[in-house]
Amino acid sequence: MSDLSAPGFPEEEVRRRARAGAAAAFPPPGEYGRVLFGAERGGDLRSDGERDPLDALRITPPVLMPQRLARLIDLGREPDYRDVELVTAIGGFTSSLPVYVSALGSTRAAGGDLGLALSRQAGVLGLPMVIGENIVPVNGYGRQGEAADRALLGRLRAYAGQLPDGRGGVAVQQSTEDADAEVWNLVYSDPAALPLLESGRLAFELKLGQGAKPGLGGMTVLDADAAARVGDRYGLDDVFGDGRVLRSSTPGTFTAEILRQQIRLMRNNFPRARVWVKLPPGRDVAEAARVAAEAGADAVTVDGAEGGTGWAPEAFPAQVGLPLAECLRRLAAAGPPPCLLVSGRMWEGGRAVKSLALGARAVGLGRAALLAAAEDPQAGLIRFTECLALELRLLISALGKYAPDALDRDDVWSPEFPVIPAAG
Repeated sequence: MSDLSAPGFPEEEVRRRARAGAAAAFPPPGEYGRVLFGAERGGDLRSDGERDPLDALRITPPVLMPQRLARLIDLGREPDYRDVELVTAIGGFTSSLPVYVSALGSTRAAGGDLGLALSRQAGVLGLPMVIGENIVPVNGYGRQGEAADRALLGRLRAYAGQLPDGRGGVAVQQSTEDADAEVWNLVYSDPAALPLLESGRLAFELKLGQGAKPGLGGMTVLDADAAARVGDRYGLDDVFGDGRVLRSSTPGTFTAEILRQQIRLMRNNFPRARVWVKLPPGRDVAEAARVAAEAGADAVTVDGAEGGTGWAPEAFPAQVGLPLAECLRRLAAAGPPPCLLVSGRMWEGGRAVKSLALGARAVGLGRAALLAAAEDPQAGLIRFTECLALELRLLISALGKYAPDALDRDDVWSPEFPVIPAAG
């Protein structure tokens, strides 16, 4: 190592790349399965010192509250936060809260007992849950002797076994490799999924991308033996040089017409399942959402650039994709889809209420759900959600409103985030 220096320049990062080569484009591989990666934030400040535009918004209660008066008349007494009704229709399902559990796929962090614990608790809560991509191609479906705790069927049974009548639902995500494995066909014809199907609580989610790495497919780190088992299905790259291999999914190719036809195909082939579409935070997110809604999607999910993941190149969470606030701004200007779901660093009531006020129907818990379940596999997510529900009730009632769908853009303010008139 020379004594050459460059004050004010990211010298150590340059030296790390000079030492490690291509592996330095990723976090240390030893962190895979233990660390949940996503855009870094601290309070309402980003790691670069700039404020997150969604966190920078202020929730702005009015002085005059006609909806509170209407609630008072309805109840025959002064209403309080306990009178806020949080039950919400989400993509054809009925949820106990305006909240769902975001897609958690084949990443090691969501596998094993933790994935099952999270599924069970989401079921108890009656929250819709998305089962993410690549589980079947990597770990199997669960009917051929595969490890039940890692297979898709294990999560499905753990969730459905706890689900109260009339609440919740499962959305099964499919990417390119999942389509090759005919994941949706397996689920649609499985007796274990029949109760969900018959009660209208099964959806299939077409994935166009994700917030943590828009434009790329799913990525994980595999040891040599695991890589050998899936080498005929995935792209493998020996970037780490220590026996561990980068496994990459293909992102899929979409145009407006391909998206329309895919949704029509889903509705034709699986008429009893709901249709969800997941979009990355692309610059044309409003156009893609419009196409999906017009083609008949029951829900459109937008994952902001703050979205977490099991694994991503370091340049992506820091620099690629629109922040969730900007996605919401563009969607509001164009007219959002009837059921817009959003995710991206959701963990407390204020960020959720701001998203709902800006046009979302519900918000997704990803890293927060995993961390809560990891803290207590029996009830961590349940207690976390109790806190979130209380915050939602307090904030919504402070605005003089008593249901999430009563929120609107007048309920938030920031000089950096002007209110945009609704389309039309």
